[in-house]
This record gives sequence, C-alpha cells and structure tokens, in this order.
Amino acid sequence: MENYTYNSFILQLDGLNVSKESIYPVFLFFFFSYLFIMLANVGIAVLVFTDKSLHQPMYLLFCNLPFNDILGNSIMVPRLLIDILRPPSERLISYYECVVQAFASHMFGTASHTVLMIMAFDRYVAICNPLRYSAIMTNNMLIKLTVSAWGVAFVLVGILLGLTIRLNRCRTQISSPYCDNASLFKLSCESVFINNIYGLTFTVVLLTSSIGSIVLTYTKITVVCLTSKNKSLNSKALKTCSTHLVVYLIMFLSGMSIIILHRFPQYSDYRKLSSILFHIVPGSLNPIIYGVQSKEIRKFLSKLFKPHKVLPSI
Repeated sequence: MENYTYNSFILQLDGLNVSKESIYPVFLFFFFSYLFIMLANVGIAVLVFTDKSLHQPMYLLFCNLPFNDILGNSIMVPRLLIDILRPPSERLISYYECVVQAFASHMFGTASHTVLMIMAFDRYVAICNPLRYSAIMTNNMLIKLTVSAWGVAFVLVGILLGLTIRLNRCRTQISSPYCDNASLFKLSCESVFINNIYGLTFTVVLLTSSIGSIVLTYTKITVVCLTSKNKSLNSKALKTCSTHLVVYLIMFLSGMSIIILHRFPQYSDYRKLSSILFHIVPGSLNPIIYGVQSKEIRKFLSKLFKPHKVLPSI
C-alpha cells in the first residue's frame, strides 16, 4: 500500500533529467539565456521610458511584454539553474514557494495573451481609424487597457490557484522542472473534478478570446489595406502588424507544444524542456523582433553606438 504524507510543506521537484556530461553546458545555456533576457528586456523598457520620441501608445503598451518576460523568467529560471547543479534528492521546495512559482508561471502565460490582445486593438485603431487614433488612444485609455490586461489575468489565475490551494495534499512529488497548477493539484488525493473543469474552461476562454481578437482585428486591417490605395498606410501596417503577429505566433506555438506533449506521457522529458522554453524563447525573441522592426528604436541605438568624432587638438 502506498505511503502518504499529508499536507507536507516540503515538496520534491523532479527537475530536468540531465546527464553528468551535459550538466554544465545546459546550465550555461540557460544562464546566458536568462542574462540576455534580463539585459534586453530591461534595456528596451528603459529606452522606451527615457526617449520621448518613443512615448507612443504602441511602445508604451509593448512595455508590458518586457515586464512580463522579466517577471516570468525571474521566478522560474534562477531556481531551475540551482536545481540543475543539485542531485535529484536535494531538489526540495517549500509549498508556499511552489504556489508563488505556479502563480507567476500562469500569470506569465495568461498576461502574454491579454497584453497581445490590447496591442492588437491598438494596431486596429491606428490603421482602421487613423484620424481618430489620438482621440481614442489617450493616456487614460492606455491605463485602462493595461489595467484590464493584468487585472483579467490576475483574477483568472487567482481563481485557478485558489481552487488548488483548498485541496489537502497527500503526495510530495512535483513531476515538473518547476511548479504549476497541474503539478500542484496532482498532489491531492481528493476529487479534482472542479479543478479540471475550471482549468479546461480557463484555457478555452483564454485561447478563444485571444485567437478571436487577433483574427477579427487582422481581418479588418487586411480589408482596409486591400481597399486602400495609400502605400504609406499599407507599408506601416505591414511592418507593425507583422511584428505583432510574429510575437503572437511564437508565444502561441510555444504554449501549444506543452499542451500537445501532455497527451504523450512517454515524452515527459520533452514536455519539461518545452515548458522551460515557453518562458525563455518569447522572452529572448520579443525585444529582438521589436528592436529590429522599430524604426525609432533603430535610430536611437544607431545614435547611441555611433562613434563620436574627436576634434583634433590645436
């Protein structure tokens, strides 16, 4: 008969299954990825807030993504780096730390969708209603959009974790490289029917809203571009919308890979790796994509790194 440990406050993390030969290469890969994520995202956020030419709704809304990438990766990656260097038996985590990690992980994924939804609305207004853009996208509207994106994510994830915290625990093994809601409620020996129903509803509502808003806004943008003979408008739409769409697809495909691999238990190691890359890949690529595509950001960087002429001494 299986031994149970009820409501233990010390949990065991599986972590990544890394061979002894691969420990340091894997550690260095994740370490430098995390370092790049921090430097790139903090740099982009500071740049937008300090350069007045970038004080535009598009860039101010985009700053939500660097903040989300910094938050999501800072909760998960440092702990992962420590566990890689530890033997499996020493990968212990407190229950409260596990709950915080799970909350931050789900906030990261949910806020990625909600932030990209409000960014899609901004692009829709800019291209479909250019004459009313400044009247619609006021500072007050930017605050409302930002608060709604984070507020909706907070409420949805709060209910998700709240339903899990209420359960009594009889197991201590977390079968993931970091804590998430599914790994937490699997610790319980009670019925998790409500958790599964809410989790499924949560996922369907979030994905339906996210995909629906992207399809709707981009369909209307495409119609405007096809019927408009304004080459400048079409060029601007292509640049800004392609950037936003690429960022969305990266985030969406990274998330879908985890959902698909959950259906194949024999590929658990690949699922663990994909769950880590879900944080690292968007966090690394988002600042690069926006930095390369943005004319204003390229101008600022060219001025910053342009060698200054030294006047010859007389």
